[in-house]
Amino acid sequence: MIAPYIDEFLMLSLVHFLAVIAPGPDFAVVIRQSISCGRKSALITSLGIGTGISIHVLYTLLGIGFIITQSETALMVAKIAGALYLSYIGFNMLLSKPQKQTDHQVVIDTDSNHHKGAFMLGFMTNLLNPKATLFFLAIFTAIVSTDTPIAVQSIYGLWIALTTALWFSLVSLFFSQQSVRTKFVRHGYIFERLMGGILLLFAAKLALML
Repeated sequence: MIAPYIDEFLMLSLVHFLAVIAPGPDFAVVIRQSISCGRKSALITSLGIGTGISIHVLYTLLGIGFIITQSETALMVAKIAGALYLSYIGFNMLLSKPQKQTDHQVVIDTDSNHHKGAFMLGFMTNLLNPKATLFFLAIFTAIVSTDTPIAVQSIYGLWIALTTALWFSLVSLFFSQQSVRTKFVRHGYIFERLMGGILLLFAAKLALML
């Protein structure tokens, strides 16, 4: 079914891949989870990001993304929500304090509530990023033909969501390696504050776009 649209699919995949590997709020959050909370939490956060992407794709296919970009009020609300959420996460990270760990061993939180929080962190960080709305509207408008069936576009969207989750899962696997985490754990709070500062910069950038 997708064979006639393979060129379109490859172009869409390439543009998306270049966008997803570029550092942004999702990247900062996943690295923070990998270093501070461990591999499982980081992987769950990556799954949350992939799920957030699927929501962006869904409303883009439904045409809601176009409506949002055409409404100054709706777009401003989206930007404000994104800026506030990133600011909230960033300030919490800035308040990070040194952890007391015997012999500097890495402590991994396996609490189920913590994992739910990890998923929602990834999901909300991605969902409340208005740049994602503009990105998907742009690529689906510029690359995907209006003659492409919705079923095929849905396959595009599913592929994008899966590859996004896979990319951040690979990032999680790398930064959650014991050797990598051990290097950061002693002064992990400094790294977490740095990630918080980066998220605040992204929030400020969003605020300046209002």
